[in-house]
Amino acid sequence: MKEAFRNKTFPLSRLATFDTFSVGLKKHHVAALLEFDVTESRKMLHELRRQGVSISFTAWLIKVIGSVLQKHPEATAYRRGKRKLMIFNDINISILVEKVIEGEKVPIPLVIEKANEKDAPEISAEIENAKKQELTNGDIVINRRRNVSEVIYYKLPGFARRFVWKVMLANPGFAYRKMGNAAITSVGMIGQVNGWFLHRSVHPVSFGIGSVIKKPVVINNEIIIREILNMTVLVDHDLVDGAPMVRLLKDLTKQIETGDSINSKSGGKRE
Repeated sequence: MKEAFRNKTFPLSRLATFDTFSVGLKKHHVAALLEFDVTESRKMLHELRRQGVSISFTAWLIKVIGSVLQKHPEATAYRRGKRKLMIFNDINISILVEKVIEGEKVPIPLVIEKANEKDAPEISAEIENAKKQELTNGDIVINRRRNVSEVIYYKLPGFARRFVWKVMLANPGFAYRKMGNAAITSVGMIGQVNGWFLHRSVHPVSFGIGSVIKKPVVINNEIIIREILNMTVLVDHDLVDGAPMVRLLKDLTKQIETGDSINSKSGGKRE
């Protein structure tokens, strides 16, 4: 007789995913659902790849986001006490890299340190190296050795693990070292979906990269088919008010749509 159900054990590392989602629900994020015309930028990137430059679209977006956030540092700050912010000089961006652990695909964070200084090919190489790296069930972050406290973390009940996250977020310097001050999740790059996804994050600012879809756009009173990127941006309203938030999004739109940072074979090299 066929069983009515089956049990499946998920990797231990997913506990951290559950906890960050629960804690992220309590953040005061404002969500912006945006569309970017990336037709020209993708043409430039394609030309760079044709010339032999190894650069992915996601890596270039990370570079652009890092550069834009450096101009708006308060958006990446952490609250320190009731009335103070801790603002960092560099932008460390946490991204998710899908790894196979115990036969199951699991998203594991990778922190791209100083994304504002690195060029896109460097970031591309860092992501590719992370994809090849072997991980164990208990690893939480790629390229970070698991310490005793993290081993203990997995053995705690849910309410205690979530308390650990609250304590970490109350210590900005520690949070910055462990997980950076911005996050990017690119679920939409896995397959084409014509829409947005509303993700959750414990970071001050977070970007949900959707799919690139061909859509009709009106340009100079003519309907033209363009490549449009859907993106959801979460900005913590405790850190940034409406006007600064709009300025950040305007700068991001300009950089993504014009491809200004693609000024050499490096795809936006250091200044």
